Amino acid sequence: MNKREMDMNEVLGKTDAAIMPQADTPAGRPAAGEDPVKREQILDGALRVFMQVGFDAASMNDITREAGVSKGTLYVYFKNKEDLFFAMIERQKLRIFGQLQEILEKNLPVTETLHDFGVLFATHLLSDKTIRGMRTVIGVIDRMPGLAAQFMVAGPNSGPVMLAKYLQRQAEQGKLKDIDDAMMIGRQFGDLCLAGLFRLRLFGEMKEAPTAEQIERNVASAVKVFLNTYGAGG
Repeated sequence: MNKREMDMNEVLGKTDAAIMPQADTPAGRPAAGEDPVKREQILDGALRVFMQVGFDAASMNDITREAGVSKGTLYVYFKNKEDLFFAMIERQKLRIFGQLQEILEKNLPVTETLHDFGVLFATHLLSDKTIRGMRTVIGVIDRMPGLAAQFMVAGPNSGPVMLAKYLQRQAEQGKLKDIDDAMMIGRQFGDLCLAGLFRLRLFGEMKEAPTAEQIERNVASAVKVFLNTYGAGG
Protein backbone atom coordinates (compact mmCIF):
# COMPACT_ATOMS: atom_id res chain seq x y z
CA MET A 1 0.00 0.00 0.00
CA ASN A 2 1.50 3.38 -1.04
CA LYS A 3 1.45 6.54 1.05
CA ARG A 4 -1.54 8.07 -0.76
CA GLU A 5 -3.62 4.95 -0.21
CA MET A 6 -2.64 4.95 3.47
CA ASP A 7 -3.68 8.61 3.76
CA MET A 8 -7.00 7.86 2.06
CA ASN A 9 -7.69 4.93 4.37
CA GLU A 10 -7.02 7.20 7.31
CA VAL A 11 -9.56 9.74 6.04
CA LEU A 12 -12.18 7.06 5.39
CA GLY A 13 -11.60 5.68 8.86
CA LYS A 14 -12.56 9.04 10.35
CA THR A 15 -16.06 9.12 8.87
CA ASP A 16 -17.70 8.67 12.26
CA ALA A 17 -15.18 10.66 14.26
CA ALA A 18 -15.89 14.28 15.15
CA ILE A 19 -13.41 16.66 13.55
CA MET A 20 -14.71 19.98 14.78
CA PRO A 21 -12.52 21.47 17.50
CA GLN A 22 -14.27 22.10 20.77
CA ALA A 23 -13.60 25.27 22.67
CA ASP A 24 -12.02 24.91 26.08
CA THR A 25 -14.49 25.35 28.88
CA PRO A 26 -13.70 27.19 32.10
CA ALA A 27 -12.65 25.15 35.07
CA GLY A 28 -15.61 23.57 36.76
CA ARG A 29 -18.89 22.23 35.51
CA PRO A 30 -20.20 23.56 32.16
CA ALA A 31 -23.35 25.68 32.26
CA ALA A 32 -26.65 23.98 31.51
CA GLY A 33 -26.88 23.09 27.84
CA GLU A 34 -23.21 23.86 27.16
CA ASP A 35 -21.47 20.57 27.90
CA PRO A 36 -20.21 19.30 24.50
CA VAL A 37 -19.71 15.76 25.85
CA LYS A 38 -23.30 15.60 27.10
CA ARG A 39 -24.58 16.99 23.82
CA GLU A 40 -22.68 14.33 21.85
CA GLN A 41 -24.03 11.66 24.22
CA ILE A 42 -27.60 12.77 23.47
CA LEU A 43 -27.01 12.94 19.71
CA ASP A 44 -25.44 9.47 19.70
CA GLY A 45 -28.44 8.06 21.55
CA ALA A 46 -30.86 9.85 19.22
CA LEU A 47 -29.05 8.49 16.18
CA ARG A 48 -29.43 4.93 17.41
CA VAL A 49 -33.15 5.44 18.06
CA PHE A 50 -33.87 7.12 14.74
CA MET A 51 -32.02 4.38 12.87
CA GLN A 52 -33.89 1.66 14.73
CA VAL A 53 -37.47 2.95 14.52
CA GLY A 54 -37.49 5.97 12.20
CA PHE A 55 -38.43 9.57 12.88
CA ASP A 56 -42.18 9.20 13.40
CA ALA A 57 -42.00 6.23 15.77
CA ALA A 58 -39.15 7.69 17.84
CA SER A 59 -40.14 9.47 21.05
CA MET A 60 -38.23 11.76 23.35
CA ASN A 61 -38.68 9.10 26.06
CA ASP A 62 -36.97 6.55 23.82
CA ILE A 63 -34.10 8.95 23.26
CA THR A 64 -33.62 9.75 26.95
CA ARG A 65 -33.39 6.04 27.74
CA GLU A 66 -30.99 5.30 24.91
CA ALA A 67 -28.80 8.33 25.69
CA GLY A 68 -28.82 7.67 29.42
CA VAL A 69 -30.01 11.16 30.39
CA SER A 70 -33.06 12.57 32.12
CA LYS A 71 -35.87 14.17 30.14
CA GLY A 72 -35.07 17.46 31.85
CA THR A 73 -31.49 17.28 30.61
CA LEU A 74 -32.63 16.41 27.09
CA TYR A 75 -34.88 19.48 26.90
CA VAL A 76 -32.10 21.74 28.10
CA TYR A 77 -30.19 20.86 24.93
CA PHE A 78 -33.00 20.33 22.42
CA LYS A 79 -36.50 21.80 22.47
CA ASN A 80 -38.19 18.96 20.55
CA LYS A 81 -37.64 15.95 18.32
CA GLU A 82 -37.36 18.07 15.18
CA ASP A 83 -34.66 20.24 16.74
CA LEU A 84 -32.77 17.12 17.73
CA PHE A 85 -33.01 15.64 14.25
CA PHE A 86 -31.80 18.90 12.69
CA ALA A 87 -28.79 18.91 15.02
CA MET A 88 -28.02 15.28 14.18
CA ILE A 89 -28.05 16.05 10.44
CA GLU A 90 -25.86 19.10 10.92
CA ARG A 91 -23.33 17.20 12.99
CA GLN A 92 -22.90 14.50 10.39
CA LYS A 93 -22.67 17.01 7.56
CA LEU A 94 -19.97 19.00 9.33
CA ARG A 95 -17.95 15.82 9.88
CA ILE A 96 -18.04 14.66 6.28
CA PHE A 97 -17.54 18.16 4.85
CA GLY A 98 -14.44 18.61 6.96
CA GLN A 99 -12.97 15.38 5.60
CA LEU A 100 -13.82 16.34 2.02
CA GLN A 101 -12.16 19.71 2.53
CA GLU A 102 -8.99 17.97 3.73
CA ILE A 103 -8.83 16.06 0.44
CA LEU A 104 -9.28 19.20 -1.65
CA GLU A 105 -6.50 20.99 0.24
CA LYS A 106 -3.85 18.28 -0.17
CA ASN A 107 -2.61 19.76 -3.46
CA LEU A 108 -2.54 16.40 -5.20
CA PRO A 109 -2.90 16.09 -8.99
CA VAL A 110 -6.47 16.68 -10.17
CA THR A 111 -7.00 13.02 -11.06
CA GLU A 112 -6.00 11.86 -7.58
CA THR A 113 -7.99 14.58 -5.84
CA LEU A 114 -11.17 13.75 -7.75
CA HIS A 115 -10.63 10.06 -7.07
CA ASP A 116 -10.19 10.51 -3.32
CA PHE A 117 -13.06 13.02 -3.11
CA GLY A 118 -15.33 10.68 -5.08
CA VAL A 119 -14.51 7.61 -2.98
CA LEU A 120 -15.23 9.38 0.30
CA PHE A 121 -18.34 11.08 -1.11
CA ALA A 122 -19.79 7.83 -2.48
CA THR A 123 -18.87 5.82 0.61
CA HIS A 124 -20.71 8.33 2.78
CA LEU A 125 -23.79 8.74 0.55
CA LEU A 126 -24.24 4.99 0.12
CA SER A 127 -23.72 4.06 3.77
CA ASP A 128 -26.54 2.62 5.87
CA LYS A 129 -26.59 5.68 8.12
CA THR A 130 -27.00 8.18 5.29
CA ILE A 131 -29.46 6.09 3.30
CA ARG A 132 -31.68 5.63 6.37
CA GLY A 133 -31.51 9.34 7.05
CA MET A 134 -32.60 10.10 3.49
CA ARG A 135 -35.49 7.67 3.73
CA THR A 136 -36.57 9.32 6.97
CA VAL A 137 -36.56 12.76 5.38
CA ILE A 138 -38.46 11.54 2.31
CA GLY A 139 -41.08 9.99 4.59
CA VAL A 140 -41.94 13.32 6.25
CA ILE A 141 -41.19 15.77 3.42
CA ASP A 142 -44.83 16.71 2.69
CA ARG A 143 -45.62 17.78 6.25
CA MET A 144 -42.11 18.84 7.28
CA PRO A 145 -40.55 20.51 4.23
CA GLY A 146 -38.08 22.34 6.45
CA LEU A 147 -36.49 19.05 7.39
CA ALA A 148 -35.80 18.25 3.76
CA ALA A 149 -34.50 21.77 3.15
CA GLN A 150 -32.04 21.36 6.03
CA PHE A 151 -30.93 18.00 4.68
CA MET A 152 -30.27 19.37 1.20
CA VAL A 153 -29.07 22.91 1.91
CA ALA A 154 -25.82 23.83 0.14
CA GLY A 155 -24.15 26.06 2.71
CA PRO A 156 -20.74 27.73 2.40
CA ASN A 157 -18.96 24.60 3.61
CA SER A 158 -21.08 22.01 1.81
CA GLY A 159 -19.59 19.33 -0.40
CA PRO A 160 -20.98 20.74 -3.68
CA VAL A 161 -19.80 24.27 -2.88
CA MET A 162 -16.32 23.12 -1.85
CA LEU A 163 -15.95 21.01 -4.98
CA ALA A 164 -17.23 23.84 -7.20
CA LYS A 165 -14.61 26.22 -5.77
CA TYR A 166 -11.91 23.60 -6.27
CA LEU A 167 -12.90 22.98 -9.89
CA GLN A 168 -12.98 26.71 -10.59
CA ARG A 169 -9.46 27.11 -9.17
CA GLN A 170 -8.17 24.24 -11.32
CA ALA A 171 -9.70 25.82 -14.42
CA GLU A 172 -8.11 29.19 -13.60
CA GLN A 173 -4.74 27.43 -13.26
CA GLY A 174 -5.17 25.76 -16.64
CA LYS A 175 -5.55 22.25 -15.21
CA LEU A 176 -9.15 21.99 -16.42
CA LYS A 177 -11.01 23.59 -19.32
CA ASP A 178 -12.84 26.85 -18.71
CA ILE A 179 -15.93 26.20 -16.59
CA ASP A 180 -19.14 28.21 -16.95
CA ASP A 181 -21.06 26.65 -14.05
CA ALA A 182 -18.74 24.94 -11.58
CA MET A 183 -21.60 24.09 -9.22
CA MET A 184 -23.52 22.19 -11.90
CA ILE A 185 -20.39 20.42 -13.12
CA GLY A 186 -19.45 19.41 -9.59
CA ARG A 187 -22.89 17.92 -9.07
CA GLN A 188 -22.53 16.03 -12.33
CA PHE A 189 -19.30 14.52 -11.04
CA GLY A 190 -21.01 13.49 -7.80
CA ASP A 191 -23.83 11.85 -9.75
CA LEU A 192 -21.31 9.95 -11.87
CA CYS A 193 -19.67 8.59 -8.70
CA LEU A 194 -23.07 7.26 -7.55
CA ALA A 195 -24.28 6.05 -10.95
CA GLY A 196 -26.05 2.71 -10.88
CA LEU A 197 -25.84 2.42 -7.09
CA PHE A 198 -27.68 5.28 -5.40
CA ARG A 199 -31.26 4.53 -6.41
CA LEU A 200 -30.76 0.83 -5.79
CA ARG A 201 -29.65 1.67 -2.25
CA LEU A 202 -32.29 4.30 -1.56
CA PHE A 203 -35.20 2.11 -2.61
CA GLY A 204 -33.88 -1.06 -1.01
CA GLU A 205 -33.04 -3.17 -4.03
CA MET A 206 -29.42 -3.18 -2.88
CA LYS A 207 -29.71 -4.24 0.76
CA GLU A 208 -26.08 -3.81 1.77
CA ALA A 209 -23.74 -0.92 1.15
CA PRO A 210 -21.57 -1.51 -1.93
CA THR A 211 -18.12 -2.89 -1.36
CA ALA A 212 -15.01 -0.76 -1.52
CA GLU A 213 -14.21 -2.43 -4.83
CA GLN A 214 -17.60 -1.46 -6.31
CA ILE A 215 -17.19 2.13 -5.19
CA GLU A 216 -13.64 2.24 -6.49
CA ARG A 217 -14.79 0.99 -9.89
CA ASN A 218 -17.60 3.55 -10.05
CA VAL A 219 -15.37 6.44 -9.05
CA ALA A 220 -12.56 5.46 -11.44
CA SER A 221 -15.07 5.49 -14.28
CA ALA A 222 -16.52 8.81 -13.09
CA VAL A 223 -13.09 10.45 -13.02
CA LYS A 224 -12.30 9.15 -16.50
CA VAL A 225 -15.58 10.41 -17.99
CA PHE A 226 -15.27 13.75 -16.20
CA LEU A 227 -11.70 14.41 -17.33
CA ASN A 228 -12.45 13.28 -20.89
CA THR A 229 -14.91 16.19 -20.99
CA TYR A 230 -13.32 18.83 -18.77
CA GLY A 231 -9.66 17.85 -18.59
CA ALA A 232 -7.27 20.46 -19.97
CA GLY A 233 -5.91 17.98 -22.52
CA GLY A 234 -9.36 16.64 -23.48
